Amino acid sequence: MKASRIIRRRFFHELWRGLAIIWPVLSGLLVLMALIGLLVAKVEGWPLSDGLYFSFVTGLTVGYGDLVPKAGLSRVLAMSIGLCGIVLTGLVVAIAVEALRAALSSEDRG
Repeated sequence: MKASRIIRRRFFHELWRGLAIIWPVLSGLLVLMALIGLLVAKVEGWPLSDGLYFSFVTGLTVGYGDLVPKAGLSRVLAMSIGLCGIVLTGLVVAIAVEALRAALSSEDRG
């Protein structure tokens, strides 16, 4: 029981360390997604809040379908939001996997 608590503590330590290193990239992607979402809202005539909502629902690949872009430019922008979301998710998962690897390998050492 104590060993799992130590591994968990090491995992979260490594996770936060990794996120701190990659934070400029993650925040840049989040800002880019938000800006593109605002642009989609402007092109489609949606409220800005709907543009932000659409951006993050699309970026997280949830895609509820309640907001659907009709204009060609908006559709291209939606694809770029999706690609940014895939990169964002991949980076977070990579950091988590590396944190788990580091936590488990430190257990083997000590």
